[in-house]
Amino acid sequence: MRIANEQELDLVEISPKADPPVCKVMDYKKFLYEQKKRDKALKSKATKVIIKEIRFGPQTDDHDYQFKKKHAEKFLKEGAKLKAFVFFKGRSIIFKEQGQILLLKLAQDLEEYGKVEQMPRLEGKRMTMFIAPKK
Repeated sequence: MRIANEQELDLVEISPKADPPVCKVMDYKKFLYEQKKRDKALKSKATKVIIKEIRFGPQTDDHDYQFKKKHAEKFLKEGAKLKAFVFFKGRSIIFKEQGQILLLKLAQDLEEYGKVEQMPRLEGKRMTMFIAPKK
């Protein structure tokens, strides 16, 4: 305590369970500032997962399919995850098989850009499938 007071710094207890307890003389406010700075730098380096969505209808035309497939390729090349889904309106739910075939066709066409993370699954009025980009 005397040494810390002479240097006008703080006495910080590092390991209280040790015998005798380990203490360090330091500027505590500066220590907290540097710790926040380190945490912020680590947080900025963490990868952020971006999810892009592509929506189809159960009877999507071939031209529309090709257009959306091109966008899906671009998203996967950029490193974003892809959530492709078929939205069933009203009575179109009777075309569940067509929706599943459409999503599986998309997965097969995008095989070289990404891998299927979750196979097509019906949730209410939508059938969703996730595709993750290949590294």
